[in-house]
Amino acid sequence: IEEAATRKQAAVDRGDEVIVGVNKYRPDNDDDFEILTVDNHAVREAQVKRLERIRRQRDPKRLETALDELAKVARSGEGNLLAAAVEAARARATVGEITEAMRRAFGDHRAEPEVVHDVYGPAYRDEPEYKTLVERFKAHAAGTGAAPKIMVAKLGQDGHDRGAKIIASAFGDIGFDVLAGPLFQTPEEAAAMAIDRKVHVVGMSSLAAGHKTLAPQLIEALKAKGGDDIIVVVGGVVPKQDYKFLTDNGVAAVFGPGTNVLDAARAVLDLLEGKRRNA
Repeated sequence: IEEAATRKQAAVDRGDEVIVGVNKYRPDNDDDFEILTVDNHAVREAQVKRLERIRRQRDPKRLETALDELAKVARSGEGNLLAAAVEAARARATVGEITEAMRRAFGDHRAEPEVVHDVYGPAYRDEPEYKTLVERFKAHAAGTGAAPKIMVAKLGQDGHDRGAKIIASAFGDIGFDVLAGPLFQTPEEAAAMAIDRKVHVVGMSSLAAGHKTLAPQLIEALKAKGGDDIIVVVGGVVPKQDYKFLTDNGVAAVFGPGTNVLDAARAVLDLLEGKRRNA
């Protein structure tokens, strides 16, 4: 699946696979669409108030009994786990409390992304543009002593990772040393991994409208841990109206829908060599 997706992206970038309006028959002017902007902070505050009200109104003893039973079923493997979870919900347990009761028994699943190699590159092997870019990466690596290292990060509850995997695979073929982070990291976890693995760039993939919250938090976490020199870029489904907010808050470049992968790789290398994008 990953190989097929990466091969498909290469075909789109080359123009062999036509997507009307993206890589062929593009409109002369980009239309401005009205996009609903959700205030994440206001949503969070409202939800916290709802949870506080529920916790005041529920029966603590009934809740404790239901959660204990849920944890018991999870640990033993005997009984109906779904029925126990529903009973906990009827006792007004929150989703977080139900999850935590099971997590203590099961632990967490950690999805480690797999990055394919030699799929994107071969599609471009005979293209002068690709060869020039690869040679430029080789020259950069020779001058600095190592290939530029990028971490592709998925933060928060955004589990849409196909695009991130394609970028990781393609960038690896082009000349980056790629570190693919696990799904569902917090900004603090991603910052710690980036610093520990000594990356030069963190590329945050955002497909669930979390960029205005998570990107600034990632940058602050990097600064707090001494990673001020690490470049942060954001790619994915990011409305153009949000670009300025992100760059004003420390994001070095934004790559929106339809970005050509070679253009993105070239732009990130420009950043490493002191040039800026979306400035």
